[in-house]
Amino acid sequence: MNVLVLNCGSSSLKYQLIDMNTRSVLAKGICEKIGIEGSSLTHKPTGKEQLVVNQPMPDHKAAVKLVMDALLDKKYGVVKSMNEIQAVGHRVLHGGKFYSGSILINDDVKRVIRECFDLGPLHNPANLIGIEACESLMGSTPQVAVFDTAFHQTMPEKAYLYALPYEYYEKYAIRKYGFHGTSHWYVSGRAIEFGKLDKKKSKVIVAHLGNGASISAVVGGKCVDTSMGLTPLEGLVMGTRSGDIDPAVVQYIANKEKRSVDDVLNILNKKSGVLGISGVSSDFRDLEAAAKSGNKLAQTAFDVFVYRVAKYIGSYVAAMNGVDAIAFTAGLGENNGAARKAICDYLGYLGIKLSAKKNQIRGEEVVISTPASKVKVLVIPTNEELAIAMETVKIVKKLKK
Repeated sequence: MNVLVLNCGSSSLKYQLIDMNTRSVLAKGICEKIGIEGSSLTHKPTGKEQLVVNQPMPDHKAAVKLVMDALLDKKYGVVKSMNEIQAVGHRVLHGGKFYSGSILINDDVKRVIRECFDLGPLHNPANLIGIEACESLMGSTPQVAVFDTAFHQTMPEKAYLYALPYEYYEKYAIRKYGFHGTSHWYVSGRAIEFGKLDKKKSKVIVAHLGNGASISAVVGGKCVDTSMGLTPLEGLVMGTRSGDIDPAVVQYIANKEKRSVDDVLNILNKKSGVLGISGVSSDFRDLEAAAKSGNKLAQTAFDVFVYRVAKYIGSYVAAMNGVDAIAFTAGLGENNGAARKAICDYLGYLGIKLSAKKNQIRGEEVVISTPASKVKVLVIPTNEELAIAMETVKIVKKLKK
């Protein structure tokens, strides 16, 4: 089965066409600056020359049409007709409290996605446009919504409720939802399998560390807590996001700077994090280079990030009353041995011992702890596109039964 995986952002569309019989990527690419001047498509068919198309894309429907044209192109394409694409899997940011798993898209699913526009204002509208564009271009081809929040819906009430008047939960569904769910699901599952852990009882902490960063606590393959909240702003210090702060900071800055609440939230989302502290960059590679050249604030930003990650890991060890494995993933987690070591240096009380040699390995599945370590520490490269495709196949096969 060939599955097209679509990830529609506010002004972008990432895609992969995956042959699920072999789990091989037939083509992948990205549409950038959708609805903005200078929009372009970069299409990378496996085993063929890359195609770049620079032309206006007024909306996501136009972007999806360009993607289809590229996949069918005589020179750069990888399929001869739309019939060779048997299903479409969509990454959808927010499913609210309504869905705890992936689901075949119908009118009710689209209604829920629309009702969650307030919770995911940058992504949910684009996700819905992508779905409707595929409906118009691909007819009855099955489409599946894979919600970024779904994996975390197994959290107990004590973990997801905020200490606010309960009526706000009842009226507006204000609670912790968590994000990066597809990544946490995939990586925790691979950690259990690759680390040869007990599928029913294992306690795994997944550290998804990149420009966006989050941590989850997983018992027996099910999430019991995660660091992101109602929105992706809660939790760790990130590239441009502040992570956890005193809520009164919002009012304080608004009053001092004569700004609106929306202005301050924009600062917390887009101008804070390691970028805000360092003044250098939201990219950890730039941060590391600046720190090595003597930039004190760059080093401070890195230290703050590492400290927050270690604090969350420690809190989740307490929440689960133990831990069997810690899995690092995403851009920083998979490729930065210095960051992994700095985090694990805080966790000596757990009996963690890293192999200096294995900790230098980048982007591969590997156990980086020594045999003497009381907790396994692994690097598990995330593969959200494959995870979405796997979920899509599972749902479509149920449909055919």
